[in-house]
Amino acid sequence: MKKLMLSLFIAFGFSACSLSNDDMNNVDCGVNTEVAFTGFPLLCNYAVKSLPTNPAAIVVNSTERMEYYFTKHENTCTVASDPNIDFTQKFLVGIFAGAKPTSGYAIKITSIVENNCQIVINFYEKSPQNGETLSSAPTYPSDFILIPKTSKPIVFNRTTESSDNIVIGSFNSKCIGTDCQKFFQLNNYNIQKFQNVVAGNYDFSQYKYSTTTKRDEYTTFSKSIPTEILNLKGQTKTYGTPDSADQGGIYFEFTQGAVVTKIYIDNADTADQSTEVKLFKKTIQDKITSLK
Repeated sequence: MKKLMLSLFIAFGFSACSLSNDDMNNVDCGVNTEVAFTGFPLLCNYAVKSLPTNPAAIVVNSTERMEYYFTKHENTCTVASDPNIDFTQKFLVGIFAGAKPTSGYAIKITSIVENNCQIVINFYEKSPQNGETLSSAPTYPSDFILIPKTSKPIVFNRTTESSDNIVIGSFNSKCIGTDCQKFFQLNNYNIQKFQNVVAGNYDFSQYKYSTTTKRDEYTTFSKSIPTEILNLKGQTKTYGTPDSADQGGIYFEFTQGAVVTKIYIDNADTADQSTEVKLFKKTIQDKITSLK
């Protein structure tokens, strides 16, 4: 395989650098292999000391570098968040889109590949969607992940992806254990498994997640959504009375551009569940089982 050399070259967090896709050189570096990583909700527990006005990235490999870039504060998220990083095992990677004039912008790491020469971190950027409600205040989009400790150089590759996604989950407020509720995001670049989701608290930006690189899961699964649910277009609907008798329920969230539809379905078959909804509930249950 050819080694993709980008003008962005980061060696373990010595400085923030610009994101770019220019200046390529071709070198044989062997076969690319996928690298698993963990999504890290850093802003729950840290503030960035100096928000970059231009696109930039950092790789942090020590407590000293962490203290250089960030200020620690009390958890501001509504769920418990572990702020600790074992730098003997993990590095923190942060990417910044720079200053944006409104809300609605985002930057997201999608996958990581490694070869004999380097580690390549793929990412994309999102702009405001048609119909999205925006705040006029400037924003500074960012994304943070944990990667395995490495001695290889790290480069960044901008890709084109859609932010559309599906979240499926099986919930039960009476479950016991740290991972008894199963929640996954399906998109067209990877599968994300959210960690330690709290019943009823489904702001998934607050949770760590592990990743499996897999293409087109969103497109494939969306074909199974019944017309009845597609027609809700941004509404929230509950079928039956999920969790009313400790029987739990199924969660479905469908994001298309600026439109987010949320569904809660009783695990028990109830009169308001059509045949199509019951079949779709079974499809979600089977998919969750396959992803465990």
